[in-house]
Amino acid sequence: MNDQSAVNSPPSRRRASMLASMLATVLAVVVPLAGCGGSVGEAASVAPRERLSPPAPAASASPAPEPSAPDLPAPDEAVPKDPARLAEALTSTVGRLRDAIDDWRRTGDPAKGEAPEPVVLLSLYEQRIYRRLARDAKLASRAYAKLPKAVAARAKDNVTAIRDLLSLAHPVSGPIKIKVRPAEPADALLAAFRRAERRFGVEWEVLAAVMLVETKFGRVRSPSHVGARGPMQFMPGTWKAYGMGGDVDDIGDALLGAANYLHASGAPGDYRRALYAYNHSQAYVEAVLLHARQMKQDIRNYYAYYTWQVYVITTKGERRLTGP
Repeated sequence: MNDQSAVNSPPSRRRASMLASMLATVLAVVVPLAGCGGSVGEAASVAPRERLSPPAPAASASPAPEPSAPDLPAPDEAVPKDPARLAEALTSTVGRLRDAIDDWRRTGDPAKGEAPEPVVLLSLYEQRIYRRLARDAKLASRAYAKLPKAVAARAKDNVTAIRDLLSLAHPVSGPIKIKVRPAEPADALLAAFRRAERRFGVEWEVLAAVMLVETKFGRVRSPSHVGARGPMQFMPGTWKAYGMGGDVDDIGDALLGAANYLHASGAPGDYRRALYAYNHSQAYVEAVLLHARQMKQDIRNYYAYYTWQVYVITTKGERRLTGP
């Protein structure tokens, strides 16, 4: 302290002043700093973006403001190795994420801008837990037994879908050269999914699941290892036949082309046949249908998937390229 009056005050007052200063310092340290936290979507994706909230202001004489969303998981929050602790963390995260999505839809505007920080960080932690379980079947089985029934069902669908997609991934060696960009606003994409559904009768949840699997809702802009392009990953010949003269890189055109192709291949009467035509892999078909089922059960799962980040699978392990 530099206040001369404090130096000249009685010992009891000096001690009280020193304790108040120490408490303010401790509080400034512990207040969390908010930070954002086969298919191209699993083999590649986005350069880190700036966190959604600005850095904390410099210390001043006024009290530090309370954080708007305390105790959010850090982007690198540890995933518990103990099944019981993992189940507890997942159950809490799922509940808090649902509440955060409700707040976003009620007080925010999913038709504009990015998802709010609580949704981003909670969704990332949920995704990281699922990816951990997808790589450890024993841990997954033990954790499922300790989860509430609804949370266990959600986890099984997502973990199975991720495991299926990991089996199709083509690891990248050497420098990662992937073109990426932020996704369009969540409700703008939802409107485009529904337009395609109205025109061709293909459920919007299936179209959303395909786009999630292929490019994480258009974040990945690089062609696949076999030359498929655009947010729905069309091969040139297939696009020429079903793209109706549109731009393969335009999201609206690509969704109409995908719905057209899936309809011509059997949807909505036979989604398995249609999706297998889209990508000749039963693992791919299962992953898309599992994600679609989750969105049909609760539209909040669409908003959670929307904020899932892109991972690149390399010969040295996986690496997250988008998000905080």
